[in-house]
Amino acid sequence: MTIKIRARLTNIFMQFTKELEIGLNAVVDACRLCVQVRNTLITSDTLDKKDHSPVTVADFGAQALILHALSVALPNDACVAEEDGDNLRTPENAGLFNQVRKAVNAVKPGMTETEVLACIDRGQGNGGHGRFWTLDPIDGTKGFLRNEQYAVALALIVGGEVVLGILGCPNLPVDSHKPEGEKGCLFYAVKGGGAFMRTLNGADHQGRKIHVKNEVDIVRARFCESVEKAHTSHDASAEIAKRLGVLVEPYRIDSQCKYSALARGDAEVYLRLPTKPGYVERIWDHAAGCCIVTEAGGVVSDVSGKELDFTLGRGLESNRGVVVTLPAFAEKVLTAVQAVLAK
Repeated sequence: MTIKIRARLTNIFMQFTKELEIGLNAVVDACRLCVQVRNTLITSDTLDKKDHSPVTVADFGAQALILHALSVALPNDACVAEEDGDNLRTPENAGLFNQVRKAVNAVKPGMTETEVLACIDRGQGNGGHGRFWTLDPIDGTKGFLRNEQYAVALALIVGGEVVLGILGCPNLPVDSHKPEGEKGCLFYAVKGGGAFMRTLNGADHQGRKIHVKNEVDIVRARFCESVEKAHTSHDASAEIAKRLGVLVEPYRIDSQCKYSALARGDAEVYLRLPTKPGYVERIWDHAAGCCIVTEAGGVVSDVSGKELDFTLGRGLESNRGVVVTLPAFAEKVLTAVQAVLAK
């Protein structure tokens, strides 16, 4: 499937039409690879990085596919991505690399071993103030392994602003009210052009514009938070919700699917609270989602209310935690967050 941006959106997306089409098609291909690998995944196809989070054939394969597409169409654009090809160059991981190459060739025939590694290595940029892409080939690897929620997250940053964001969510229900129904969503946004969702299989060629929920009573706000306790403090989130008088049970899903859920109105608050001193969020974990939620009418900041700063390299070095919510709730949520974290 090749995605073309609709004619009536051309004026809105004029500045980044080429980048959006390239990015959408690359993310769709990466999602295809992820689904194929997940359907045949076996234990020997995983390894541990230094931080002990599992890395799969799909992480490396998705990064290779997307950065290959960018290198062909936009060879001068820098890239900041999560995975490092050096993890595949060790003798003990020769079998894993062979699986990565096979997975890539199943979607993009003809890529050599050298090309696959070179494309993965393109993600070792440093970011900063210029123009660059940032990629998390599988955000929510543990969700991927559990066959739950994960996302392929790609964003374009220019001069510190996230100007384009794309999230491919292969396991996310198209209709949140029908969790057992069709799955596979593609979310995208360009700065100033709004946020959109279409099915990953492309059946709805035109997609639809999405917006955060128009909720005015915070007691009905649904908190969206990480499944993994290592990613955020569930206890602190519960205390914040209690302070706000929230009566709704939290919605726990992995990855930047949380941003997608909030952008289309499935939740009203997403908190990523610091779990240990000095922890720095990575830019690829938030850039795409930040763009999509903002264009859908939401607000994104750190726990101090500061905007996320994408100019400081591979990490959000000047920020602490992340708070995503509706404009009407932002002040109350931040006040409660700061009170709880100050204890």
